[in-house]
Amino acid sequence: MLAYTFRRLLTIIPTLLIASILIFSFMHLMPGDPAAVMLGTNATPEQVENLREQLGLNEPIYIQFTSWFADAIRGDLGNSIFFQSPVISVIQNRAETSIFVATFSMLIILILGIPIGVISAVKYNSVLDQLTMGFAMLAASIPTFWLGLNLMILFSVNLDWLPSSGFPSVIESGNLSNLKYLILPCVTLAAPNSALIIRLTRSSMLDVMKEEYVKTARAKGLKESIVILKHIFRNAIISIVSALGFTFIALLSGTVVTETVFSLPGVGRLVVQSVLRRDYPVIQGIIFVVVILYVFINLLTDLSYAFLDPRISYE
Repeated sequence: MLAYTFRRLLTIIPTLLIASILIFSFMHLMPGDPAAVMLGTNATPEQVENLREQLGLNEPIYIQFTSWFADAIRGDLGNSIFFQSPVISVIQNRAETSIFVATFSMLIILILGIPIGVISAVKYNSVLDQLTMGFAMLAASIPTFWLGLNLMILFSVNLDWLPSSGFPSVIESGNLSNLKYLILPCVTLAAPNSALIIRLTRSSMLDVMKEEYVKTARAKGLKESIVILKHIFRNAIISIVSALGFTFIALLSGTVVTETVFSLPGVGRLVVQSVLRRDYPVIQGIIFVVVILYVFINLLTDLSYAFLDPRISYE
């Protein structure tokens, strides 16, 4: 496993290089000039050109990319054109919200998705199974913005139980009660993703149930709970873990709609604002960080397979 891990780590640099080329290329294909956006419509061409020179935007694309990638590998993602501060600091200021939302949403997905999927598979083709699958299909089909707005109307406006928007920092204030601001956003994000995990868990369990060793275990007279947990669920969990890894990355980087609906100061909302401002360094920095997270979480997911299933070898 150590050799496999080392080989995978060696692929990180070329992976980041290819991803960076794509990121940089697409960013500079976007219409609009960051210097013109910063100075406004009343700026003269001379002022725009002077600012472009100060920001290094008048250099050839390959020189801009080489300089940016060399700094990014060292942990320097450049300076934000709009905020006039290091991109790392800009991302850090928004990271707290996104990490909390992704983590708590993931907990809800785990608590709901896997147990309900297991029960649905065990009760296959029963009324409970049909109801569960019906609700899962409904939850997966509901638009996130529609669900978020209706939860806001019900629990914030009508019942006045939870705050409707914003998120005061827990780390800066030290007030854990601020986490109540994230309940509705997390439920909004967890609902469709839980539905997907329910369906995946159910289908994976049903596939394993058809295997001969499951029939053999039952023929030996083992308790049904042992058959389900040790022989069925344990062998079905590989595909579930894979899906959970991708889901967590998606929650970290793809919460744009939810953060916009609930006015959360997260990374997803920062991406949208940076696109509108043509703030190339921030957009490139966020995507670069997401690629790194994706690579490492994908690696951890692959390594976890050997612990979940001893038959898997990395030789």
